[in-house]
Amino acid sequence: MNLQNRRNFLKLSSLAIGGLSLGAAFSPSKAFSNTHSAKQTIRLGFIGIGGRGSYHLDTALGIEGVEVPAICDTNTKNLYRAKRWVEESGQPSPRLYDKGPTDFMRLCEEEELDAVICATPWDTHAPICLAAMRNNKHAACEVPLAQTIEQAWELVETFEKTGKWASIVLGGFGDLTMLNMVRKGLLGDIIHVESGYIHDLRMVKFNPEEEPWRLQPAVDRNGNLYPDHPMRNMMPCLDINRGDRFDYLVSMSSKSVMINEYAKDMYGEEHPYATKEMALGDYNASLIRTVNGKMITLNHDTHTPHPRENFRLQGTKGIYLRERDNSRIYLDGKSPRDHQWESADEYVKEYEHEIVKNYNPPQRKGGAIRGHGSGGMTQTPINWHRLIQAIREKTQPDWDVYDSVTSAAVIPLSEASVAGKSKPVDFPDFTKGKWQSRPPLYIPYGG
Repeated sequence: MNLQNRRNFLKLSSLAIGGLSLGAAFSPSKAFSNTHSAKQTIRLGFIGIGGRGSYHLDTALGIEGVEVPAICDTNTKNLYRAKRWVEESGQPSPRLYDKGPTDFMRLCEEEELDAVICATPWDTHAPICLAAMRNNKHAACEVPLAQTIEQAWELVETFEKTGKWASIVLGGFGDLTMLNMVRKGLLGDIIHVESGYIHDLRMVKFNPEEEPWRLQPAVDRNGNLYPDHPMRNMMPCLDINRGDRFDYLVSMSSKSVMINEYAKDMYGEEHPYATKEMALGDYNASLIRTVNGKMITLNHDTHTPHPRENFRLQGTKGIYLRERDNSRIYLDGKSPRDHQWESADEYVKEYEHEIVKNYNPPQRKGGAIRGHGSGGMTQTPINWHRLIQAIREKTQPDWDVYDSVTSAAVIPLSEASVAGKSKPVDFPDFTKGKWQSRPPLYIPYGG
């Protein structure tokens, strides 16, 4: 989708979706099990089937009892590749929705579906999810779910009126072993969590074949623009929306130089982006404090050269540093040497979460999953298995609409804080007080 189409998409989406009336609250069900059931056919419509969307499509086509009768994309190449994959899986040829950037509205209105799967550019997520919910469909979405506080509230109110949820369940699955360490008290009371989206995306932002929309937010916006990946571990560890909630945020960004330097090095000093002013600072740090006095340091850096991020979890009894190749831990009075790290390998084995330990997915149809992010995976990802199970059992996915919009709200709140010279910004309570009694995330069946 080029820039002009993207802008038209936003403009037309807002007009198409219209207003919202408030309704009675909808009460979500309890957590669900890992049992396997394919008795009910689940019908899914796919909107956005590029690199990440094709991964989700191929995942769904490998799950017994899942049908894909409709697909939508503005890119003809992506659309017909997806059509071929559906046909090759043995299903009937899907109906195609390709009549412009708002044709997702027609799909949501005309198709009889259980849920819509959304993997489109960020600024289209909320319009697509709202269209699905208002047409009696759930919406499973890539991150983030919303870009503004107004969109976040609109998603909450639409869920409470219709009973149809929107969720960032597609964005991955949290580290349940680390969460189990927290819940079993290994680290004591959690005081501080630090991580972020630290991912060198300079090449991606200049690659029109991959994500042609990805550079524009760096031109237009300054804040923490992609909080959900670290949040999927931070929020459960801190019981956010489930015994605690975010209270306020402060955010600060560095100057922006790296995109200009990259454009000069790769394409020459005459390239338009060699001198174009960038709004997004190369590094953003946002501090979030909870009502119960816990703290998050949330970082964002997609412009500088670096390896991927680590995760630091500090409690009153010790600290866990989750690294990609060498996770470490220090426990006060328990580690072999004072003030020195030890390997976390034994603790990772000991505290493996029951949900992960007992996950035994049925055999996938077809071979390894294709598309961006698959890594050659040959079994159904656990978040996809649990998503389909939630739809079959008419319950909530692991991340419900309240959790999903809370994570996304970091984006506009951090922008407001940066623009105000790092002034504190209050965090909305999207649960409207229900955070004090909502059950924890990721409770095993019967737990």
